[in-house]
Amino acid sequence: MIDENSAAAGIQRSLRQCISHMAALLYRHGHVLETVTVPHRGLDRGAIQHLSQASNDWATCQQVLERSEAASYNESGRFVLTALGRELLFDMFGSGAADCA
Repeated sequence: MIDENSAAAGIQRSLRQCISHMAALLYRHGHVLETVTVPHRGLDRGAIQHLSQASNDWATCQQVLERSEAASYNESGRFVLTALGRELLFDMFGSGAADCA
């Protein structure tokens, strides 16, 4: 029998690892956290392709974020964090990490 608490903890740990990895990749490739935290911005297909080529882990993290509903695509088809993803990011890095003014 699977312990729901340990399964939830494992999912949250995986999400946190992906968010941390995503933040580092964004920084290394000239993006800022606001790129994915401001709902009307987001990463376009070209940026996602560039990040996928730069890191073998990007695609896996992107899938984890999407499947957990921590990320999705906005009206413009750009990859952004959802309220859940932003909450985790701000919990990890502080609310000033990506000012959404």
